[in-house]
Amino acid sequence: MKLTVKELTIFSMLGAVMYASKMIMEFAPNIHLLGVFTIAFTVVYRKKALYPIYIYVFLNGMFAGFNMWWIPYLYLWTVLWGITMLLPKNMPKAVAPIVYMVVCALHGFAYGMLYAPAQALMFGLNFDGMIAWIIAGLPFDMIHGISNFFCGILIVPIITVLRLAEKNVTKD
Repeated sequence: MKLTVKELTIFSMLGAVMYASKMIMEFAPNIHLLGVFTIAFTVVYRKKALYPIYIYVFLNGMFAGFNMWWIPYLYLWTVLWGITMLLPKNMPKAVAPIVYMVVCALHGFAYGMLYAPAQALMFGLNFDGMIAWIIAGLPFDMIHGISNFFCGILIVPIITVLRLAEKNVTKD
């Protein structure tokens, strides 16, 4: 996938917006707009959405440290991207917001379970240890999933703004 200078600029800024949004929401653990942005960028940019997603992942590692906690970030957001890629492109307007909100919520609910295999490998947990780690994190995953559902109401407006911006950018 070859990028134009405009795309490189736009995707860099979108990745930075993802990172900035996470930093702004640090006061509220597991409540953020990362799933919202991942879904919105994927709906608008399809395969190229991986650029802003991985710019975010890189920025997160660069500023918070490339440590073991960061390794699952290499696949966590790709799972949500992949699920979003599988959704129909032309969903009815009445259905799309709910579908996006539910997918965003499911990713939040499953976050600990998705993170757990990497934790198990890195810290030598057996299967029982991994399950215990998932269970211990369930309250945080519940907050994550519920907040993702409600934050997901922003997905369609962000998609609309991005598409409008794309039309205006391509006119130049």
